[in-house]
Amino acid sequence: MAAAYDYDDNAGYSQQTDSLGYDPNFVPDSVKSFVVHLYRHIREKNVYEIHQMYETSFQTLSDRMFKDTPWPSVDAVAQYVDNDHVFCLLYREMWFRHLYARLSPTLKQRIDSWDNYCSLFQVVLHGVVNMQLPNQWLWDMVDEFVYQFQSFCQYRAKMKNKTEQEIALLRQFDQAWNVYGVLNFLQALVEKSMIIQILDQEKEGLEQFTATDGYDYDGGSNVLKVLGYFSMVGLLRVHCLLGDYHTGLKCLIPIDISQQGVYTSVIGSHITTIYHYGFANLMLRRYVEAIREFNKILLYIYKTKQYHQKSPQYEQILKKNEQMYALLAICLSLCPQAKLVDETVNSQLREKYGEKMLRMQRYDDEAFALYDELFSYACPKFITPSAPSYEEPLINYNQDAYRLQLKLFLYEVKQQQLLSGVRTFLKVYSSISLGKLATYMEVDEPTLRTILMTYKHKTHAVDSEGKIISNADVDFYIDDDMIHVVESKPVKRYGDYFLRQIVKLEGVMGDMDRIKLD
Repeated sequence: MAAAYDYDDNAGYSQQTDSLGYDPNFVPDSVKSFVVHLYRHIREKNVYEIHQMYETSFQTLSDRMFKDTPWPSVDAVAQYVDNDHVFCLLYREMWFRHLYARLSPTLKQRIDSWDNYCSLFQVVLHGVVNMQLPNQWLWDMVDEFVYQFQSFCQYRAKMKNKTEQEIALLRQFDQAWNVYGVLNFLQALVEKSMIIQILDQEKEGLEQFTATDGYDYDGGSNVLKVLGYFSMVGLLRVHCLLGDYHTGLKCLIPIDISQQGVYTSVIGSHITTIYHYGFANLMLRRYVEAIREFNKILLYIYKTKQYHQKSPQYEQILKKNEQMYALLAICLSLCPQAKLVDETVNSQLREKYGEKMLRMQRYDDEAFALYDELFSYACPKFITPSAPSYEEPLINYNQDAYRLQLKLFLYEVKQQQLLSGVRTFLKVYSSISLGKLATYMEVDEPTLRTILMTYKHKTHAVDSEGKIISNADVDFYIDDDMIHVVESKPVKRYGDYFLRQIVKLEGVMGDMDRIKLD
């Protein structure tokens, strides 16, 4: 187990907590009761009660008693749980998560949290863990692990105002939140859990992982398997933060995101998976795939968000929802495939970004500023994983990775500038000669051929299986000097239309039934 945090290591933090009257060794009766009952339920593998305590009681106690202070230290509560090593690791994991959510962690606390994750994952990977934990908690572990890694990289990159003590600590604990350590833990959980093989066997009907939401109803443990499963999503997220989208998507291949799965059993996991999957596809120019998945998740959130209003994740759900609408607006501006978007999502999109999307079609300076604005708002918080230079003068480099990704994205947008003109003419004609189109576009024929080749290149991408896929709403081929246009006709969805009208009619009839006639 990682060494318990010594509150004297950081005088500033001690003064802050003392002024708030916080005593790390004082355990209120309600906290005693909480840890005793949680410990008992974990020993009894009572997943329902564990989930209630984790999701509801922990939040209630945090709001009521620890709004701006940490929970009691692990040393103070250990005596009430038989000094159980694994429970203490789990408690510290929650302790640090609460600290990150409500307060600003010190460098020493960030390092201690890393040590705790190392100890916890080592137990899961190399020990005997005979527990069943709720999927929500297991997802939160992976999610928080990646978040704290991202937070540490951002913190470390702000070198300008670091004290000598902080720089000395960074030098001393240079392996804390090391990118290879983070990736190795996530990869080790995937491999040790054998989750890829389990998902393969499930396709052949030999396993029941998804049907049971990952839980083991034969008295075994779900911890390693489900952590391994969620670690694949964690790897996608880390690689997106590093700007390696191809590798990120490769890590997610074992999970079929076209189907319901364990990743959809937790709303936070569902949204994180699709957000990073869609963003990676956007950056790899696989716009159709990004549009398709953004549309599905946005429709799902629209229909279900009222059920999550009391959830601690509700604000995060709304934030990611807004970011994905911005990413969908970018995708549809670069690849006008409105037929892939549901009517409900489309009306929400028009309400939020309708005017901006029209301006983004112009490809002038104002349009580039809008692409910049939407990308900056909706992109992940990119990180530079390498250790800083400790030589004077100290500089901040926390924005470097973001600026690089923004530069690459805007470079791609600029290359699409000429294509909007080509698309406009191709939509008007079913066939047109090269000479005539060159005259309309005010370029010579060799330049037009180059533009048409660029159009072909930019409207095609390579999918995860290495196949070339088309993103084009309007395609063409050239025979001699004639351009023949092939426009994909949108499939009319009569079924959806009739279903919507039936629902409206039932609503009207319900309203009429409630009217009392004299």
